[in-house]
Amino acid sequence: MLFTGSVIGLAVLGLWALVFWLYDNFKSPVQAIVAMLMPYFVPSENRSLVERFGKWAVITGCTDGIGKQYAFQLAARGLNIVLISRTTEKLIATAAEIEQRYQVKTKWIAVDFGQGRPIYDKIKQELAGIPVGILVNNVGTNVDFPDDLDKVPEDKLWDIININIAAATTLTRIVLPEMKQRRQGAIVNISSGSELQPLPYMTVYAASKAYIHNFTLALQYELEPFGITCQLVSPLFVTTKMNNFSDSLMAGGVFIPNAEAYAKHAVFTLGKTKQTTGYWSHGIQYCAFRLSPVWIRTIIGGEMNKHFRKEYYNQQKSTVKVN
Repeated sequence: MLFTGSVIGLAVLGLWALVFWLYDNFKSPVQAIVAMLMPYFVPSENRSLVERFGKWAVITGCTDGIGKQYAFQLAARGLNIVLISRTTEKLIATAAEIEQRYQVKTKWIAVDFGQGRPIYDKIKQELAGIPVGILVNNVGTNVDFPDDLDKVPEDKLWDIININIAAATTLTRIVLPEMKQRRQGAIVNISSGSELQPLPYMTVYAASKAYIHNFTLALQYELEPFGITCQLVSPLFVTTKMNNFSDSLMAGGVFIPNAEAYAKHAVFTLGKTKQTTGYWSHGIQYCAFRLSPVWIRTIIGGEMNKHFRKEYYNQQKSTVKVN
């Protein structure tokens, strides 16, 4: 009897472990399916983003790549847009394009997130009086190409820390008090598939995205009582200038979408799922990676970055020959 009870107990424990292992590893495609089906089963999910979160969206790092396309997608859904980035000329051009295409209001704030703490007083002043409904913490930077830590310029390492970590943390802290007061709003933090494991030759970048991953999941718990959505978006490779060290990545493909296609899918998931890769094929890749132990993923990442570094060096040789 005791033996039988022990066997049943172990079987139940094993089933419990298997169910959670399957959920944890297949979560990305499951969440994508939930995002598509939810409006059919929960009518309230058909509300517009303006109705759910508010009339204004703030996007950082918004004049290129994923951030710019997020701004277009949100404007297309009727939100007024606050653009925060470094280059004034690009901000003016992006704001003008949004207003012309979507007939919404825009505001832009020119700051360099690499400067760290001093810029946030200006941002806070510029955002005063704007009821921010959605904050998209997209701004980020990476090493120019995969390389050994001691060979990466010190200024670049500080940029990664100040831009990838401090910006999301501080911007979120700025907008939260009013969101809590209204009990309405959404924080969207753009992480990366590199959050999945340590990443040799992009050590600080991957570590900064692991920070964003944990930061966002902790905030989800904190903000749920206030009715505030906090979404973690973890893209894999997208054809943006951050990846221009590799010709193969910039060539794109089924598993490497362009920024427009990626943002269109990612914005669709907002309000429907708390965690997403943002794109269907990225969900498949993320799920596949999770099936391997961290140490195997780390080795694969290191070898992949060695290959990308070789591509970069070949690019430089070709440029020298042409010149």
